[in-house]
Amino acid sequence: MTDGTRSEVLLRVNDVTHRLSVDNRTTLLDALRERIGLTGPKKGCDHGQCGACTVLLDGRRVVSCLTLGVAAEGAEVTTIEGLAGDGELRPIQQAFVRLDGFQCGYCTPGQLCSAVGVLAEHAAGWPSAATADVSPDGPPPELDAAEVRERMSGNLCRCGAYPSIVRAVLETAAREEVAG
Repeated sequence: MTDGTRSEVLLRVNDVTHRLSVDNRTTLLDALRERIGLTGPKKGCDHGQCGACTVLLDGRRVVSCLTLGVAAEGAEVTTIEGLAGDGELRPIQQAFVRLDGFQCGYCTPGQLCSAVGVLAEHAAGWPSAATADVSPDGPPPELDAAEVRERMSGNLCRCGAYPSIVRAVLETAAREEVAG
């Protein structure tokens, strides 16, 4: 139902469908936090600059503070609450814990969602601004520290846990490559 200013949307979040009536200007972040009650995505800068609100939209990372809730209808939204499965942390979450990839933890949900997106992008062979050879016939990008820093550059950490975050992403990528 739409009256010009409000829309009824179905949001599929972490494998659960939610029917919401929202103002068309409602951001995905506000719909998740205020309407659905998922407070994992954090409201940081509210300008898409800090990445604290990063979620996965059909597997691709987006800053939910700049994404309208109505635009997410029909997509699969994954928040930090949906990353772990069957009560077990994902390998990237385990690596963050083991390698101290967080300090205050405020940015951690966005960092983890972004890291999942980074690993998927790298596995698919997508280049970044740091990729040396982006030619169509070039080799798949090597995921080194420079690639991880570039790919994670949209997520800021006020505590400066960047070295541990980079190690966690690299370790997880190496484990996933070994596991095939």
